[in-house]
Amino acid sequence: MTRTHHHVALLGPTSICLLLLPVPLALGECTCEKESHDRDKTAALSYKLAAIVSILMAGALGVCLPMLGKVVPVLRKGDVFFIVKAFAAGVILSTGFIHVLPDAYESLTSPCLPGDVWGSFPFASFVAMLAAIGTLQIDMLATSYYTRRHFYKAGGPHEVNDEDKEAGGALAGQVHLHTHANHGHAHGPVPQDDSATLELLRHKVISQVLEVGIITHSVIIGISLGASQSPKIIRPLVGALTFHQFFEGMGLGGCIAQAKFRSRAVVVMALFFSLTTPVGIAVGIGVSNMYNENSPTALIVEGIFNAASAGILIYMALVDLCAADFMSPKMQKNGRLQLWVNASLLAGAGCMSLLARWA
Repeated sequence: MTRTHHHVALLGPTSICLLLLPVPLALGECTCEKESHDRDKTAALSYKLAAIVSILMAGALGVCLPMLGKVVPVLRKGDVFFIVKAFAAGVILSTGFIHVLPDAYESLTSPCLPGDVWGSFPFASFVAMLAAIGTLQIDMLATSYYTRRHFYKAGGPHEVNDEDKEAGGALAGQVHLHTHANHGHAHGPVPQDDSATLELLRHKVISQVLEVGIITHSVIIGISLGASQSPKIIRPLVGALTFHQFFEGMGLGGCIAQAKFRSRAVVVMALFFSLTTPVGIAVGIGVSNMYNENSPTALIVEGIFNAASAGILIYMALVDLCAADFMSPKMQKNGRLQLWVNASLLAGAGCMSLLARWA
């Protein structure tokens, strides 16, 4: 199995489990009465079908736009890509802070939950913190694993001495190899090709973890929308979630483009992102007669999944997207580029925050 297939194999089962897990868990007994918002199943169904088409098209367009660098030369230029990526980082950061984390708070502090435990401790923040720490560990372990695997395949096992450890890793382009061949001793920097390969491996890990975080809350959004029977609730969400999916797709698409996956892997990842929310809506439609969004089980499952997703998205936006680019030597030496990327970051965060007015 190739390296790319390893990544896709890791993504596929995880995404499927995330898609299916909330449905049976959320089918609990009602402890709070369903809100009456002018329930109209026929009108609601027409809005849901429109939402499926609209969100599917917006998600596919958003995730594919950053990949057009192969056919649109201007998108391949370094400065332009920095600016687009900063906008995407702002979108993802706002999604975590403004859209997902407040929903987690609302679910885990609902009066429909039994007992005083849920209201006496900030579980949403706690789960988000654990998810961020867990993402850090996965990020570190996955990058370390693929780095060692690459060096083993490239030149066989080699010693890692103190200089290697102090150098800070191959991704900084400063790792020194310590090899013994024909009783000789070679000590030199990693070739440029190796540094580029390791950087690609790093981007592959980032894009995979980011997609898992996005898919997690997309499932919850889709099922909640599909289960609703109120046209007044669904109508404003159709437009808001369409733009939400488009901007979020741009963020993910930028990471996928930077990772330079093979065509098959790109198609699989783009399809997973594009289909998750529409499939979630379809699942919500199917379970709408049994699903009670105010049941304790549904609230706890949604709250925990949303909090975990928020932690993943916030970590990825700040650490893997913003910090990596904003602290790069190219950025530090170019004041004009700094101005543009900061404006782009704020624009992305602002656009996504504005959508919270309707979504």
